[in-house]
Amino acid sequence: MTTIHVRYLSVLSREARRLWSDGRGPILLVIAAGWLLSLGVRMIYPVMLPYLRDAYGLDLTTAGFLLTVLFIAYGLGQFPGGVLADRFGEKAILILSSAISVGTLVLIVTARSTPVLFLVTALFGFGVALYAVARYTILADLYPDQLGAANGVTSAAADAGQSLLPPVAGFIAVAFAWQYGFGFAIPLFALAAIALWAVVPSGRATPSPPAETSSLESARTVLSGINRPPVRYGTALLLLGVTVWQAFTGFYPTYLIDEKGLSGTLAAVLFGLFFGLGVVVQPLSGAAYDRIGIKRSLLVVMGISGIGLVVLPVLEGFWPLVAITVVLSTMLGFATITQLHLILSLPEEIQGTGFGLLRTVSFTIGAVSPALFGAAADRGFFDEAFLGLAVLVGLIVVLGLVTPAAQATESDRPSS
Repeated sequence: MTTIHVRYLSVLSREARRLWSDGRGPILLVIAAGWLLSLGVRMIYPVMLPYLRDAYGLDLTTAGFLLTVLFIAYGLGQFPGGVLADRFGEKAILILSSAISVGTLVLIVTARSTPVLFLVTALFGFGVALYAVARYTILADLYPDQLGAANGVTSAAADAGQSLLPPVAGFIAVAFAWQYGFGFAIPLFALAAIALWAVVPSGRATPSPPAETSSLESARTVLSGINRPPVRYGTALLLLGVTVWQAFTGFYPTYLIDEKGLSGTLAAVLFGLFFGLGVVVQPLSGAAYDRIGIKRSLLVVMGISGIGLVVLPVLEGFWPLVAITVVLSTMLGFATITQLHLILSLPEEIQGTGFGLLRTVSFTIGAVSPALFGAAADRGFFDEAFLGLAVLVGLIVVLGLVTPAAQATESDRPSS
């Protein structure tokens, strides 16, 4: 056991030194910090939802629609984010994203108009999406041989942000006022923009789009590449998973407060715990996909979370809710599994474009779920709405069992 630990630490140390080499370490840390803030603050919205409902007089249906606006803007912003990064360079787009976050958060804490709240929420979601795409392409330039490790660092930062910042916002809102629950992130985003400007090198930029004929040919290539059974099934799985994830994360803190009687602080802590466990769940899910394929890995991950959704409505008390939050956190593994499947299913020449397009479609359509979930909760069907999510999870499991393999992995080959 000691030898294994020594080897493991040796591998980690070697990878860390390679990531830090050639002056790239500070760049990676700054990019990861910006991503931590972007996703962490996005997940402050569900924790602040009860406060926003009181401040703006929103019912659950309207509150759900606010989250739908946030997630739709995030979905729609990813494709143009890639185009802008190619056109003006990643550095400019990363800074622009942080600047948009500063401006929109200022408006959120100062405005008193519901239409303004919805507008700036959409702008915030769009701005975060710009960061999402640009960070991928700049890391691909910086770490051509270590993209997986570099992306793992930024993904871990995102999990840390989503687990830490919502509880921090909840504590601040209880101690002072809800505006400070958003406002504390404003100087952090400003510092991130300055750090990005000072540390990140100017990226590549293409002066003009390709000719019309080339564009049409590229579109045909992309459509041909995504019209494959493994891609079609994988896209359906990602869409259903995103639908469940956005509804659940959007309303879990509100449900814990309104239906389970927890304080805003404790609800925020459980919400942070849910995302904090993603640091363990997501790597394990990826490893499971590598070893046993999509069918069995998705069966385990979504099967466990589906059971959690069924049991959740009958539980009472803080510690049982802690336990069920741990069970529900397995849901976070769906994204790792389905997105790995999609990337491996797409032809190599269109992996970036095709994957970005499928993510945009899935996140945008799936963003409707918070509005529908909120409408059900408004009509007294809060518990039943979670059971509805469990039904969708069951559909994911069934669809996963008939999904064609992305490649001839050992688990998916027929036995001879």
